[in-house]
This record gives sequence, C-alpha cells and structure tokens, in this order.
Amino acid sequence: MSRKRRPYILLVDDDGGHRAMLRTFLEEWNYSVKEAEDGEQAIAMFKAESFDLVFTDVRMPKKSGHEVLLAVKEQNPAVPVLIMTAFSTVEAAVGAIKAGAYDYLTKPLDFEKLEVTLRNIFMYVGLIQENAALATSLATSLESSDIIGQSPPMRQVMDVVRTVAPSEATVLITGESGTGKELIAKAIHINSPRSKGPYIAFNCAAINESLIESELFGHEKGAFTGADKRREGRFMLADKGTLFLDEIGEMPLLMQAKLLRVIQEREVQRVGGEQPLSIDVRLVAATNRDLAKEVAEGRFREDLYYRLNVVALPLPPLRKRGEDIPALAQHFLEKFAARNKKHIKGFTPAAMDRLIRHSWPGNVRELENVIERAVIMLFGEFISEKELPPTLEQNTTATSGMRMGTAQPTLEDIERVAIYEALHESGGNKTEAAKRLGITRKT
Repeated sequence: MSRKRRPYILLVDDDGGHRAMLRTFLEEWNYSVKEAEDGEQAIAMFKAESFDLVFTDVRMPKKSGHEVLLAVKEQNPAVPVLIMTAFSTVEAAVGAIKAGAYDYLTKPLDFEKLEVTLRNIFMYVGLIQENAALATSLATSLESSDIIGQSPPMRQVMDVVRTVAPSEATVLITGESGTGKELIAKAIHINSPRSKGPYIAFNCAAINESLIESELFGHEKGAFTGADKRREGRFMLADKGTLFLDEIGEMPLLMQAKLLRVIQEREVQRVGGEQPLSIDVRLVAATNRDLAKEVAEGRFREDLYYRLNVVALPLPPLRKRGEDIPALAQHFLEKFAARNKKHIKGFTPAAMDRLIRHSWPGNVRELENVIERAVIMLFGEFISEKELPPTLEQNTTATSGMRMGTAQPTLEDIERVAIYEALHESGGNKTEAAKRLGITRKT
C-alpha cells in the first residue's frame, strides 16, 4: 500500500524496548512508523517531515511529551497527538487533552484499545475529506460538480433534481438569497435531454423595466432609439435548451402577462416585429420571495404562478444543513487557494468550529465570501480564527436560541447541539461522547 493510503506515525518514547514493541504492533496494523527517542528529536523530525499522527510518551529527557504536543499544534494544528503515560502522570495527560491532544492511554498499554483508538482517530481526521469526495460525486451518476452536500435536506433536493431533470416540466426553485438556486438550475439542465443545447440565464431584477421585453424576446432594427440592428432575445438564444429566469418575483406585472402568453403559445415576437417565432425552450425559474403571498397581495399573476410552479423545489438555508459546512468550506478553500496560487492545507479545529457555529444569514454565498477573504489574508498553511471576520457569530441559530432565549428551539435543535457539544468536549471521541449522553455509540 502506498504512503498516501498508509497513515504515517511519529512514535516518541525514550524506552527503546517499549518503542520497538509498539512499532511491531503499529506496522502489523498497516501503519508506517518513524521513531524518536526523546521530545527534542521528535520536534526536529516533525518540522522536517509530514506525519499523520504523533504518538508520544509524556515523561522524556530533553523535552517532554507536553512540549512535543505544543510544538505540533503550533506548526500543524490539524495533526492529532495521542499521549501515553504512566498512572502517576494521568493528571498531566488530562492537561495535555486540554492543550489539544486527541486522547491519552495509560501504561501498560491495552493494545486492543490502542488499535481501536487509532482507527477512530483516522476515521475522524478523514471525515471532512471523505465528505467532500462524496459530496462532489453526489454518490450517484447525477452530473453536477459544483453542488456540494450530503446532508438529508440536500439529498432530498438532489432526489427531486434526479427525478425531474429528464422531463420537460417547468421547475420553480425557491429559497433564501445565496442558497445556490442557479447551481440547481444548471444541474437540471445538465442532467436533462437538453444538455447539449444552450443554457441561458436571465436575472429579472438586474435589467431596467423598459428593457426587459427586448432582452427576453429580442428586437428588430429601428424598433426604438439605439436599436441599430436586429437582436435575438434570451428565448431564441435558449432554443432547444433551457432558459433560467432568476428572481422571477421581481418581474413587472405587464411583463408577467407577456411571459404567460409566450409560455402558453410557445412563440415569441420581437419588439418591432410582426411575425411570431416558434420556440422550443424549457423554463426553470427561481425566486427568494413567497410567490403565493405575492399572488394574494396582487403583485404576481396567479395564472403565471401556476404555470411556473409545475414542480416546486425549495432549497434549504445553510443553517438547516450544517453537516455540509466542512465540505463546502474545504471546496471553497481549494478553489480560492488555486486561484491565488497559495498552498493551504486546511482549517484549524477552532476555525472550523467557528464556521460550524455561525448561523449564515447569507447562506452559501456568505460562506464562500468568508473563505475567499480568509485565503487572501492567510500567510501560513492553515486558516485559523484570525483570518475569519470578527463579526462571524460564534453560535449556531439553535445554540443562540437556547442560551439567549431569542427563539424556541425544536427537539431536533436540542439534540443536535447536545451531540455537538458532547463530541467537542470528548475531542471527537464518539464512544466517550455516547457515554456522556447516556446512549450507545451505535445510536
């Protein structure tokens, strides 16, 4: 097995015989091992090479295991440190846990426990990378490399996309700003029979009201001042493909009536033109407004609403899919690190904790902007709290609601926070977290 697949452990112990025995076990468990006989040598080796884990004794000459821990965390906070200690130094080991060690084991070592602990560590360390790989593949044959997410809400979204994409149905995507509505629209197009045709996007809120008709339907030469040549509209440009109408809720009522006629008749007429032109276009629309409410208040045509809302596809806000934050953050980190020609390995645990706890009112777009800023501000290899905006909240919506009384939490919110805090307090050790919660590890 290659080193990439075989975790590389730095084993630190001043007892040569004990160290040799440990190495034998570790290599039998398919780990690569390099030895250091004291803390000073271990620190020098860690600075010279890349290790996946440091397994160190506490009491050693020259530099202690605690000093090794501090040096590792200073250079690379993402590398887990496992402490081994005699019974007489358990208090020191507990102090090491507080300083950032993953866990500690007492001598004489229980080798079954050691094997399980190491397995858990590497499962924990690899979780974000595995989530990112799963997310980008979508765990299916669905093609859309830009959609990241394996949380239950996003799985439901992608199930709908997978079902509706092969059809000709008009889809209305709803959700808060920044939730990724256009990415979903593109996924529908890419996975449809029209994928080889054009995908045209039009933002109804970005164009002056007087120009929307020309932009959508086109115009003839001389149709109005400045129309010095014929121009095709978005509908004709999207012929045999998909037209995405973003922010459809911002479209003026007069244009809504004209759009309805186009949908019904499947033909457009250029501004200043006389002949209707047949079109073959699939419509996907999106809005951050409550169109049913807009209809009730007379700001959106009811007949157009029902024409667009053949398949409703609501997108969850980021605060409802917190499990996806690590994979999304890693995706944006890689994207902006490459763009800015920086070598960045990841996030410190404290930085990721801050990201997970934020309520993200601006959703995925806000997260993307935060990561881009962090990448630009960073001069090291790991994004820490220092690179994150000072305004970033430290609590999730659920946590804030329970601690400050600003919102009534749901049972799901309470469970999520309880599980998160138990994992946080146990250093990611699922078995210990389960004990704290009074449940089984499987539960």
